[in-house]
Amino acid sequence: MTEPGPTVADYGAWSSVRVEDIVGRVIVLAEPWLDVDEAYWIEGRPTEGGRRVIVHRTPDGHVEDVTAAPYDVRTRVHEYGGGSYTVSGGIVVFSQLSDGRLYRIDPGSATPIPITPEGSRRYADIRADPGRRRFYAVCEDHGVPGQPRASIVAVGLDGDAPPVELVAGPDFLAAPRLSPDGSRLAWLEWDHPDMPWDATRLRVAPVLADGLLGPSELAAGGPEESIVQPEWSPDGILHFVSDRTGWWNLYRLLDGPSLEPLAPVEAEFADPAWAFGRSSYGFAPDGSIVAAARRAGRDQLFHLVPGRLVGEVESAWTEFEGLVVGPTTVLAVVGSPVEPSAVATFDPWTLGETAILQRASTIAVDPAAISVPESLEYPVGDGEVGHALYYAPRNPAFVGPPDALPPLLVLVHGGPTGLALSSLDPVKQAFTSRGIAVVDVDYRGSAGYGRAYRRALEGGWGIVDVGDCIAAAASLVELGLVDPDRLAIAGGSAGGYTALAALTFRDVFAAGISRYGVGDVEALARETHKFESRYLDGLIGPYPATADAYKERSPVHFADRITSPVLLEQGEDDRVVPKSQAETMARTLAANHVPHALLIFPGEGHGFRGADAMRRSLEAELSFLAQVFGFELADGAPTLGLDGIEAWRASRTADRATATSDAASDVLATPVAVGGPVPGS
Repeated sequence: MTEPGPTVADYGAWSSVRVEDIVGRVIVLAEPWLDVDEAYWIEGRPTEGGRRVIVHRTPDGHVEDVTAAPYDVRTRVHEYGGGSYTVSGGIVVFSQLSDGRLYRIDPGSATPIPITPEGSRRYADIRADPGRRRFYAVCEDHGVPGQPRASIVAVGLDGDAPPVELVAGPDFLAAPRLSPDGSRLAWLEWDHPDMPWDATRLRVAPVLADGLLGPSELAAGGPEESIVQPEWSPDGILHFVSDRTGWWNLYRLLDGPSLEPLAPVEAEFADPAWAFGRSSYGFAPDGSIVAAARRAGRDQLFHLVPGRLVGEVESAWTEFEGLVVGPTTVLAVVGSPVEPSAVATFDPWTLGETAILQRASTIAVDPAAISVPESLEYPVGDGEVGHALYYAPRNPAFVGPPDALPPLLVLVHGGPTGLALSSLDPVKQAFTSRGIAVVDVDYRGSAGYGRAYRRALEGGWGIVDVGDCIAAAASLVELGLVDPDRLAIAGGSAGGYTALAALTFRDVFAAGISRYGVGDVEALARETHKFESRYLDGLIGPYPATADAYKERSPVHFADRITSPVLLEQGEDDRVVPKSQAETMARTLAANHVPHALLIFPGEGHGFRGADAMRRSLEAELSFLAQVFGFELADGAPTLGLDGIEAWRASRTADRATATSDAASDVLATPVAVGGPVPGS
């Protein structure tokens, strides 16, 4: 008997995994840590409102929560946090979100004990000094006039005295790292208008008998050099990552002092320090270095010894986050195009996988239904090449009509100094398994391709990124892979700004989705938090000297040009991009009778962490695209209210009937290449 073939159905109308299953069975994994060889990590649980929990796995395989409700392990230093806990000798020290204080949990206890006083201070990037019974942390004091004040403090383990300030003065401080013998402290510092991926300084000071610091010395860094991730080797040599050659490579500081590069290679051994506590390398028991580096849009494992690249390690994983090394194991959050993110351990000598400790998703996905990304390279003008990951529609039970092409959703990452990740993402697969193509764009300005590519966005935010996203869509149109009349763009934060700018200043996309996106870059420059308050100096120009450029690039001032439907999604408690920006955009769209919807999520900030917000967001986006592009969702998702959409579609159909050019006619052209699947898939 002949097996029935796939069902012919409109692109976008294929049935797939339910939205509630995607949200309800996914957690966020972050901040892996080793206390000797005992593994810890953070789980962000949407079903608990996004509460972040420290989880511990003992060597005998027992897994338990360290922090019970209502404790939420998170820090809001720089608003993006990171480095929210540490463990030393079984003692856990963590930052509690609600009050910003540090708490201690002793071995065998479940009761957190506060070790910093109540007040206006926040703490991050915590590291132990067991010999002095204290911890070091970056402190951000919000109780001072003007912008918060940064310092590095020592926090006593017993909490019987206030934190002692050790370093202050620079606008920003990070990465306090104590030498193995306890005699020296290293740290990073930088000042406005630089971001940590622009220019930082690495300083080292002796730790005196009274616990204070002696005079510090500049070890490396300065203008035009980004130093990140300083760490001491077990034999007391300071290592760090620098982009002095144009690529974030590993170095060590020798006596003299002199800097020795460790196996220079055109790859990035770090990513932009949006959060504290990032880690991409560690020291193996034999003295070699285990490191993860990004090249050609994916992460790879390397074994290094000074002056020599031992080898690139074959691995099916294409993403490594928070890599840490212990005496007998390597721990990291890993992912691949066919595997959801997971906490995994590796043998430090062979780097072969030894165990999966926790998976981010328990959804059972048919491997045949997974859309594996392909590397897309395409021209972006001036002989330059842009990068993206293309996900074709894929579902073995369905096929599109023979005379049709799928709609395309262009995804724009945040930052804008961020990057597109290749790990299996249930949300992307929610689109592709329903018949919607996706392209995740690493526009110029993205990380992972060297300093020159990262800085190619300088002065051009809202222009270069928009052009690169349009060019990616145009390339796929030219290849005959997507419908030129059904192009949509979506992004969060800075990606939301790019989406709004594309809808405002270019006439290519038929729909746009902005998640907590920036509509008014001038307001952002005036009102945002300290960490990003001068970020736009490099992306647009110094403010207020170039205020005209800020106005010219703000979609809110030209929203009357938008003719395509827009979905706006916003956290009510967002402190990075206030909800007023989305509300202003919505009022203008309403005044111009543009079909739109504004969703405000109570209790959510800059990014959605709770299961209800995540579910409603994905349901809304699927319903929005279905209404704009005229297909019926197969699995009965709630319909988003979108006034005027039927009249808009009728008008657009009439316009297309008389048009002589396609939606992407004003953009670039012949694509360079769509490569094979991302290696490791």
